[in-house]
Amino acid sequence: MEIKVPVLPESVADATIATWHVKTGEAVSRDQVLVDIETDKVVLEVVAQADGVMGEIVHAEGATVNAEQVIGHMTAGGAPAVKAEAAPAAAAPAAESDDVLTPSVRRLIAEKGLDAAKIQGSGKNGRVTKEDVEKFLSGAPAAPAKAAAAVAAPAPVQGDRSQKRVPMTRLRKTIANRLLEAKNSTAMLTTFNEVNMKPIMDLRKQYQDVFEKKHGIRLGFMSFYVKAVTEALKRFPEVNAAIDGDDIVYHNFFDVSIAVSTPRGLVTPVLRDCDKMNLAEIEKAIKDLAIKGRDGKLSMDDLTGGNFTITNGGVFGSLMSTPIINPPQSAILGMHKIQDRVMVVDGKMEILPMMYLALSYDHRIIDGKESVGFLVTIKELLEDPTRILLDI
Repeated sequence: MEIKVPVLPESVADATIATWHVKTGEAVSRDQVLVDIETDKVVLEVVAQADGVMGEIVHAEGATVNAEQVIGHMTAGGAPAVKAEAAPAAAAPAAESDDVLTPSVRRLIAEKGLDAAKIQGSGKNGRVTKEDVEKFLSGAPAAPAKAAAAVAAPAPVQGDRSQKRVPMTRLRKTIANRLLEAKNSTAMLTTFNEVNMKPIMDLRKQYQDVFEKKHGIRLGFMSFYVKAVTEALKRFPEVNAAIDGDDIVYHNFFDVSIAVSTPRGLVTPVLRDCDKMNLAEIEKAIKDLAIKGRDGKLSMDDLTGGNFTITNGGVFGSLMSTPIINPPQSAILGMHKIQDRVMVVDGKMEILPMMYLALSYDHRIIDGKESVGFLVTIKELLEDPTRILLDI
């Protein structure tokens, strides 16, 4: 049986073999993931079509491949026991060698600046897998090693001045190209404001338990941000538009991209028809996209489209930033850390939970009046969330 690269999305020319999960001679079961194929945006999983034994691996990890190209073979059904037993012995990792890590795992560890010796491996012979690295990053305990003695890469020697060169992932290349495209092809400016988050925090505190009991999900801040952005987009259609050549395309729908940090990098899955969603539906949709992003399960459809982007650097502690536009969109809203500050209210000083807002926009299509008015609208809606609920 031939193992082929899946049909790639129309906008994707080729792909890269990220990780082989099986070795030659290893028994596999139907629907078991054999290999991960990385494209510019998503990771595609190739699964076994039947029970059998893995045969020749034609293209190794890191190879560039095309749609429906044969990258390996497997034999359906059983196989001689000697073949299945010989392969693991030949493929056993050498102790105290970086070869115990696959290229994709080495690349991920290097990108995140991690110490491989501190990551507990759950693979065969204690091999560190991509899932182990992702669990380590998320703070979750790694699965117990299957072998008695775990094999890990040696820790760097103190004072070591060596370097490691790691090829950029396809996603990182795409991010780099799109950031340069935004910088070089737009007249980008950023305007700032601040919002008092106390009304929303009080509302959440009052109704959190009832909301979670009824809808099965916690009430967060992002649903309020999305609803406020959607209402502001209705009032300022220029922000919900895009430049296409010499034309301006005004969108009559409200698809909002949400920046999500994943182990592979930053992605922007899309919430579609936000004007038709309530707070609970938005919270559930964002949670689903975040889980899919964490597990590498986002599809091309999840990442395609979007008229406007929201990015929340506050979850990482950012107090203020100037977000970069996500082409071909015309604007992006940056939310930041909520921090207590002394504010003057009616001539008196009060300590309030304040948050800075930053709107980066393409000045070719959005003027200063519209950009400031858009951001002020969001501020007013967040400071009086009853207006969001009443749609006024």
